[in-house]
Amino acid sequence: MPTVEVAEQAGSEPSEDVVLTLPNAVVVLDGATSLRPTERTGGWYAAELAAALRRRLELRSHLDSGAAPDLADSLASAIEEVSTAHGLQPGHSPSTTVSILRWDERTVEALVLADSPIVVFTDSGPEAVTDDRLHALRTTGNGDYRQRLRGGGGFDERHHDELRAAVDATGRWRNVEGGFWVAEADPSAAHRAIRRSWPRTEVRSALLASDGVSCGVDQYDSYRDWRELLAHARAESAGAVLERVRASEHADPDGSRWPRPKRHDDQALAVVEFAPDD
Repeated sequence: MPTVEVAEQAGSEPSEDVVLTLPNAVVVLDGATSLRPTERTGGWYAAELAAALRRRLELRSHLDSGAAPDLADSLASAIEEVSTAHGLQPGHSPSTTVSILRWDERTVEALVLADSPIVVFTDSGPEAVTDDRLHALRTTGNGDYRQRLRGGGGFDERHHDELRAAVDATGRWRNVEGGFWVAEADPSAAHRAIRRSWPRTEVRSALLASDGVSCGVDQYDSYRDWRELLAHARAESAGAVLERVRASEHADPDGSRWPRPKRHDDQALAVVEFAPDD
């Protein structure tokens, strides 16, 4: 059976990242931070959706035979359950990323919805499963909060005002054609996820990360690549990876080198190791 090591750290209390581990699967969810007061936060939604997903993934782990339910179908069903139970409406509900790694005797599957990547390591090297649609929208904007951070504006009240404006503008593209897709109140978004699969015999390791960790490879200079991040996790721990990424943020306290929404983001990392005889 694969081994799973999980590390989590809040950017500010409480964390809105959620990690779910099962005998046959690992799930990472990163709830979207609300910039306005609300009872139902992205973290609340991530926890509710994780509970709904757990029931569906556990059902399969207790079955002795038969094909596993499709991951996107299971996610869509979980989104529908949470939305119905709490009266959530598309476009007016909290949201979360969802990344699922599931395996059986023959296959390893990955599903990624929004910007929490999965990286699978085979003998050929790392294969990143990423959903870049939200990032593509962010990089097409002009005059947003990142320009002010680059100029030394820092994380002050004006930054938060500009960030709210940017989030509002991006939010109009949530779960619509030509925009980005995320778990919210529309079950059909599950079928817009990025999918990959591999023969079980080819997979050696896997990483699941919220963007508070993947930024250490994609944005900061914490790690040259995913191979180096995995090597550090193996040599020390998953927690040591989180601390190195956090150190990069401490070295850039005003966000002028690496413009970002928050000084410190929530962090979640799961390291999955497949033994040769698994």
